[in-house]
Amino acid sequence: MKNCAILTMNNLSDFECYDHLLDEPLVQLGWKTQLVSWRCEKLNWQQFDAVIIRSPWDYQDDANAFLSVLKEIDHSGARLQNSLTTVRWNIDKIYLKSLAEQAVDIVPTLWHKNFSSNNINEFFDYFKCQQLVIKPRISANADNTFWLRKDTAEQFSSQLEAVFSTSEFMVQPFISSVIDEGEFSLFYFDGGYSHAILKTPKQGDFRVQEEHGGRLQTITPAKDLLAQAEATLSAITRLTGEMPLYARLDFVRFNNEAMFEDSRETFALMEAELIEPSLYFNMDEKAARRFATAFVQRMNT
Repeated sequence: MKNCAILTMNNLSDFECYDHLLDEPLVQLGWKTQLVSWRCEKLNWQQFDAVIIRSPWDYQDDANAFLSVLKEIDHSGARLQNSLTTVRWNIDKIYLKSLAEQAVDIVPTLWHKNFSSNNINEFFDYFKCQQLVIKPRISANADNTFWLRKDTAEQFSSQLEAVFSTSEFMVQPFISSVIDEGEFSLFYFDGGYSHAILKTPKQGDFRVQEEHGGRLQTITPAKDLLAQAEATLSAITRLTGEMPLYARLDFVRFNNEAMFEDSRETFALMEAELIEPSLYFNMDEKAARRFATAFVQRMNT
């Protein structure tokens, strides 16, 4: 029996986590699992044959320390999944810019640092919109994400300056289909499609995470959405030089008619989650087994 660490955080009591559903299929395939916090000090990582990053949902509070731990794991001989190379590429949302350069449709984005309240009107004017989203380039679980309306944005100036005055951030037009329709998540294990869900926010919110009241339903993705996801995964593989063990690709339906002359409707990538996404094993009864099978096959090569 081989040993696999499931990398998590100290306390998951405020989160919905489904990684325990991996325990049985992995044991059946010869792998014993153990939950380990990434903040656990002086741990001998060599006792594990592999470490799967799953739910360290506080890593954004100290990204450098998190990367240092992953580097230690990577040097220990335990096989880290996803790899350190993939994590380093994915941890800063500037990766979206590199995907756009690979012809992947993303939500239009401005990249900035050193926020000033003088910038707010410029952002609205650039996107020709009435609502914006501003968030950090390194973030998780919608932390420090601001949904702004043009007529009330000024009242958030002090908060925005406190969060972003010395840090890099991204600005996007608010995509109304997040509320009207929802956010689509497609899941891939070692390049193979597994399942898909639709996440919708609660009334009056835009955050689709369960912890913020989001609702989930299993879906069969449309052919054009599936094609977008597979093209995105191919671009990720080209840019990182490797296929991730797991990927969650989040899309929204987007029509850029109001902003740009070459208007068209598409599914735009919101995020490619390759570090610690919830993989929602609870939404498809075969998903955990698919993941376990993909993992073991990879470990055997």
